[in-house]
Amino acid sequence: MKKKLWDRRQVVTGSAKVAAGLAAGGLVVGVGAMAQFPAEQPLEDAGIELVTTTDSSGWQRGQVYKPGFRWDMLNLNANPAQVAKDSDAGNTIEGFGACFNELGWTSLSALKPDDRDSVMRELFHPTMGARFTYCRMPIGANDFSRSAYSYDEVDGDFELAHFSIDHDRETLIPFIQAAQKYQPKLKIWASPWTPPSWMKRNHFYAEAKAYPGMVDNGIRPDQVGHEGEDMFVQEPKYFDAYANYFGKFIDAYKAEGIAVGMVMPQNEFNSAQNFPSCTWTADGLGKFLHALLPQMSKRGVDVFFGTLERGNPKLLEIVMSDPQTAEMLKGVGVQWAGKNALPELHREYPAMAVYQSEQECGDGTNTWSYSGYCWQLMKHYFRSGARGYMYWNISLAQGTKSTWGWAQNSLVVVDTAAKTFRYTHDYYLLKHMTHFVDVGARTIEVTGTCDDVLGFLNPDKSVILLVRNALKREQLVEVHVAGRSFALKLAADSVSTLAVKTV
Repeated sequence: MKKKLWDRRQVVTGSAKVAAGLAAGGLVVGVGAMAQFPAEQPLEDAGIELVTTTDSSGWQRGQVYKPGFRWDMLNLNANPAQVAKDSDAGNTIEGFGACFNELGWTSLSALKPDDRDSVMRELFHPTMGARFTYCRMPIGANDFSRSAYSYDEVDGDFELAHFSIDHDRETLIPFIQAAQKYQPKLKIWASPWTPPSWMKRNHFYAEAKAYPGMVDNGIRPDQVGHEGEDMFVQEPKYFDAYANYFGKFIDAYKAEGIAVGMVMPQNEFNSAQNFPSCTWTADGLGKFLHALLPQMSKRGVDVFFGTLERGNPKLLEIVMSDPQTAEMLKGVGVQWAGKNALPELHREYPAMAVYQSEQECGDGTNTWSYSGYCWQLMKHYFRSGARGYMYWNISLAQGTKSTWGWAQNSLVVVDTAAKTFRYTHDYYLLKHMTHFVDVGARTIEVTGTCDDVLGFLNPDKSVILLVRNALKREQLVEVHVAGRSFALKLAADSVSTLAVKTV
């Protein structure tokens, strides 16, 4: 019988040896190295660590070998000295994380307190596990909220006298505070999916009818919105009220001990959805930014353009054509089809920070093959200038769909009846990066015949290489890093992380 990797007791608890490794905050927590070929000679070097994950085994310690020639051996070269000499080379990493969604907290709340606490420790502890440092949250409802809501649904309340974040005290606030317990320096950014409905021309939280197989939201035909139109009311008093709404959100969360350091004005502003959404034109967003930027500036909060979900770089160019706005925008959030615009955006605006603001969410099956696709996304984003990378759902109940009927992947899956949980393939793929790559690291160029790789240089000068072997057989690779040479045996259909100390 095939061993089930994703059993919580095997992966999280493990043997005493694994537990000791976790307690020490080590780089590896698995057991059982890959079998070696008789011709290869193991290399014992405390400055080199290798961890590998496959479909059937997660986070396993791998063996490094002395260099040697074989006809089928690939080569991989990383030269961190080039980055060290060139301050403009490489993209500086600003953080990794995921999104705090309501259904993430309701799923984790089904666990025993100790188990829920262990998940948060695994995700956010600064030396163990995934080490998340920068996460997203919604401003009001999103598609993985329990229901549609905003912080002020009193029609015409331009003074926002009825503004309240009380709804979030049951879910988002305790969720974030549970993360802060382990990562007190956690950075948060936020974006709305919809403004208060009375600020929209259709006076409704959504803009599309239910898609086939999804939940009817009750929208009328005359309330349906479309890409390329401003559903937000384009009047100064609405812009000002909405900018103040952002400000009150920042202030209210600060009072809860949660500092939101960056906002984006609208999630997927081109997409009319059957869940909370609001379409804008780039010109309409530009007008709103004139009201939003001063409110955020006086609070010390950065503003990014986004989230951009279309492969059209002109959408950002329209906003950046305004010198005042261009000077104050600090970055751009890109997701879904926006990835097609990313290379051009980075070339046109190299000084702007680029965040992958939402990894594509899958269909809820959490398969290893989908994680292979996510690896391609990660590679594309970091090779195209990304400084931050955010997953979507942290946790979901097994078999759950969004309130509007959409099944999606998550890092953690909770069996609410049995009160157990498991980490998914997506989690281990992300951990292969976040556990080893530090904030402040820079991407480095990697050359050679083994090119399914991402390379990073950490502030402590350690080199981190993420390597994918998509073949159905093992692959030998000779690695050259900062004058050192050794060989790896990559497991079939695997993702591996190699950490090399260079000083």
